[in-house]
Amino acid sequence: MIRLSGTEVAKHRQEALKARIESFAKKTGRKPGLAVVIVGEDPASQVYVRNKVKTTVALGMESFHFEVPASISQAELVRKVAELNRDPRVDGILVQLPLPKGMNAEEVVESISPNKDPDGLTSGNLGLLMAGRKRVAPCTPWGVMAILEHYKIDIAGKHAVVVGRSNFVGKPMAQLLLEANATVTVCHSKTRDLKSVTRQGDIVVVAAGQARFLGRDAFREGAVVVDVGMHRPSSGDFANKLCGDVRFEEMEGWAHAATPVPGGVGPMTIQMLMENTVRLAELSPS
Repeated sequence: MIRLSGTEVAKHRQEALKARIESFAKKTGRKPGLAVVIVGEDPASQVYVRNKVKTTVALGMESFHFEVPASISQAELVRKVAELNRDPRVDGILVQLPLPKGMNAEEVVESISPNKDPDGLTSGNLGLLMAGRKRVAPCTPWGVMAILEHYKIDIAGKHAVVVGRSNFVGKPMAQLLLEANATVTVCHSKTRDLKSVTRQGDIVVVAAGQARFLGRDAFREGAVVVDVGMHRPSSGDFANKLCGDVRFEEMEGWAHAATPVPGGVGPMTIQMLMENTVRLAELSPS
């Protein structure tokens, strides 16, 4: 079985990205800038933000990091985003999700200018994606496509099954696979006999949001299995350990290729955030 390592793919792509960043800096006299806003003190969010800031700096980009209290009002947060929208040094704005209870995440995301949306989650950027004219694509599904490309996994003409229909992963994942000429089936919580559908897939992307949800019996022999899940269960055999939606150990000797957790899709989400920020900088009129 081929182990689809997002860590290796990200490392491979970073050199080319560094060259683009250096070229942009020489041309414009400034570095591409990514602003990250974290609201409150959620421990998992803080880890994610630290990793993003660290990667931004390591690549030679400008990092703007803002920590605001959980007590901030919705209006104040939107005003902060508006301020960053106007800042010519900032090419990408990321408001770390989830937001504290009571906040409207959709309103906050929509307050980000589509021209400064490296997550690709504003309706403006999702609309362009669905129209086949993408500015940027959401980072996780875009990272999945980069992994498949790196490992020369053929997509055209294949039956791809996507488990999950969120705006973050499922819907854009299906669209990107369609653009690559796959025949795509989208499954979700209301799908009847889920495993009978996933077993039909040549390529199966699992974004179900349930720890260790699917095993060998959910996939046909020789399938390519991409696990987008990321969990740290509090009990059971995997208590306090990172795991995905798929029981990865059951894929050995069965799947043609599969992504591990950790080290699979996760590193590519951050890598594509950086690539999207640089693309937005390159498209910027400044």
